[in-house]
Amino acid sequence: MSQKVIELLNEARTRELTAITQYMAQHYELDAQASGKVGSKIKEIAITEMKHAEQLAERILFLGGAPIYKPSASPKKGEEIPTLIKTDIGLETEAIEMYNDAASVCGAEKDQVSRHLFEELLGDEEGHLNYFQTTLAHVEKLGAAYLSTLAD
Repeated sequence: MSQKVIELLNEARTRELTAITQYMAQHYELDAQASGKVGSKIKEIAITEMKHAEQLAERILFLGGAPIYKPSASPKKGEEIPTLIKTDIGLETEAIEMYNDAASVCGAEKDQVSRHLFEELLGDEEGHLNYFQTTLAHVEKLGAAYLSTLAD
């Protein structure tokens, strides 16, 4: 199999690991601030990202590669809700762009299984992006009134 595909799968895996650590850090902080509604949703998204990381590792192993186990960045901490949502929008936007490109490369490399995996992950990432964009729009439009609805 193509080394290029294994590298793309590992790049995606590091992105997923980064998202996991970021989202779990946010979840813990939001729970401590009694903003559990948004924290619970972010935890749910983190769990989906964990499943993505595992799927990518399994594919890498199948192709004879070695999965990377380290995130590409440390989580940002202490962000206010609007800022942390913007951080999450950035993570999801970058993943969507990378996964779209990776799916095309996998197709060109005649690895339809890896292409399909990237396309499957894209659907989830687009859903995550939609959640974050919608939440940010509500926060920006309604401000403190909306933030108060996120409290436990």
